[in-house]
Amino acid sequence: MRLGLHALGIGAGADRAVIDAVASTADAHGFATLWAGEHVVMVDRPASRYPYSDDGAIAVPAQADWLDPMITLSFAAAASTRIGLATGVLLLPEHNPVVVAKQAASLDRLSGGRLTLGVGVGWSQDEFDALGVPFAHRAARTAEYVAAMRTLWRDDVASFDGRFVAFEAIRVNPKPVRDRRIPIVLGGNSDAALRRVAAWGDGWYGFNLDGVAAVRERIDTLERLCAESGRERAGLRVSVALRDLRAGDPGALAELGVDELVIVAAPPNRPKQAADWASSLADQWLG
Repeated sequence: MRLGLHALGIGAGADRAVIDAVASTADAHGFATLWAGEHVVMVDRPASRYPYSDDGAIAVPAQADWLDPMITLSFAAAASTRIGLATGVLLLPEHNPVVVAKQAASLDRLSGGRLTLGVGVGWSQDEFDALGVPFAHRAARTAEYVAAMRTLWRDDVASFDGRFVAFEAIRVNPKPVRDRRIPIVLGGNSDAALRRVAAWGDGWYGFNLDGVAAVRERIDTLERLCAESGRERAGLRVSVALRDLRAGDPGALAELGVDELVIVAAPPNRPKQAADWASSLADQWLG
């Protein structure tokens, strides 16, 4: 099982020198992926409940620096040579899919084919309202945007006619490095999220799950939904992050068929300390 690190883009992880230090150290010590999440907008008193904590509150303060994940991962790519790069997750329905397709393919090309595009449907109505995007039907919008982006990556001259996006005979270059595809991993822990994974995703990023038992239950559900969709779960990339990681968890997760364990943590705010921190995580969990 591979080990990922979700540490860049927020707070101390939004500092250029810290990004360089963490990316280069994680690359050298064998981490598989660097993950960076997204919120365009934060508010002091959110109207929506955060779905990944028991109390419904997000742990990141509203006033914290939160970099755009594509830009963050571009800097991480420049500071590394091997490690994978993943948005975890980009809130796709908040964006223009033609622009995202261009940005993702550009980052994939510049990084030598290292990008995985993690996407989510979003949970904060405050954020959608601020961006002028309807909160309703965001799951359907996400699915259609992904289909449109895959069309843009695949076809030299692309056309698409959907409910939320349409274009006719356009060229969007460059194309992604790996057979004109970028793997699309879906975030979200609900049955609805797993149903989207089974229907059209390349993988699942389970975030802030409450232990191995919770992962087992969600994977059992994913396997059932894949069977209903006529897909093999083994063909999907499964990455998970746990709330409280314990010594025996990596082995247990590997037995469940998890492909990547993602450590979610904040680096120190000084580059040398951040490099040492990433190195110590590698020593602890990669051994």
